[in-house]
Amino acid sequence: MAAGQRLVAYERVSTARQGASGLGLEAQRKVIEDFAASRGAEVLARFTEVESGRKADRPELAKALHLAKVTGATLVIAKLDRLSRNAAFLLALRDSGVRFVAVDMPEANALTVGIMALVAQAERESISRRTKEALAVAKARGVKLGNPNGAASLRRAGKGGVALRATVSANAAAFAADLAPVLTEIRAAGHTSLRAMATELTARGIRTRHARSWGPGGVKNLVARLERMSMLG
Repeated sequence: MAAGQRLVAYERVSTARQGASGLGLEAQRKVIEDFAASRGAEVLARFTEVESGRKADRPELAKALHLAKVTGATLVIAKLDRLSRNAAFLLALRDSGVRFVAVDMPEANALTVGIMALVAQAERESISRRTKEALAVAKARGVKLGNPNGAASLRRAGKGGVALRATVSANAAAFAADLAPVLTEIRAAGHTSLRAMATELTARGIRTRHARSWGPGGVKNLVARLERMSMLG
């Protein structure tokens, strides 16, 4: 990591009790601050999540990823397992285009996360299989099984791929929505060509969703999405 690198910090605790007490957060914060100081990096913002590790819907993480995307900063976490052991979520992170670094595993990259996602998926399937086998044994012994919300639970369990695609689409829409006022301001200032708008976005330190510099093609796609969303006059 080069000196002067910009970072967006993400911290997570698993329970509301931990969040209220600060348990775990102080240690994560110190690890990240020491990491930034050792590399002469600037922490642009810090996002703290109080969530279950099994949930992929994390609003603070979404904000952190978005800020990293539009500024070209790197997402930094104290420990890689603070993100998730959920395969779909790890794959979403891998495909988001955001540069990230885990202090406890600085060599981790998109390939590493992809492998971890496969391992996490295998582990989850193994746990599910053992649970089903245990329930089958219990049923054979005459234990009454059942869950009044069982159908809803099954529907939730089977929506992994759909949820991932929905998350990616929602992230793209959110990214475009956040840039709508910026683009309107740029056009109002007389920068109306695709190339001129791309230049202005780059000059403001804003990157594409995949952390790249803007070009006319990227601006064209952004404008088209905003027009479909009816957010650009």
